[in-house]
Amino acid sequence: MVFLTRIEHFNAAHKLYNPSWTREKNEEVFGACANENWHGHNYELYVTIEGDPDPETGFLMDVKKLSNIIKDRVTEKLDHKNLNEEVDFLKGQMCSTENLVVGIWNQLKGHLPETVKLHSIKLYETARIFVEYFG
Repeated sequence: MVFLTRIEHFNAAHKLYNPSWTREKNEEVFGACANENWHGHNYELYVTIEGDPDPETGFLMDVKKLSNIIKDRVTEKLDHKNLNEEVDFLKGQMCSTENLVVGIWNQLKGHLPETVKLHSIKLYETARIFVEYFG
């Protein structure tokens, strides 16, 4: 079994805010992330697939094709967007990195060649904070 990871990048804005709570409670729980004027991150997205290399090419998958799938299904929908207001697969959810990584998984699941399996999604929100999801 071989694991291959493609790294992509996107920038997006969001705020963490529960509309059923008061402004004070949101600020208590989410701190600066509840800022009414939003805040942004420079996200680093790691998409890892697994499988066996093709005996004719030696590749698990053509990495350019993998990059195009990630761009079409994920980064074009997220890059320079407001996650709370502009991303269809996050509608009705808290825009946490935890929910975002699950949403990204769901965007990719079923759109890769049958010869590989989606192994994990790792999403860096900052250099010191990341979330990993294994489906």
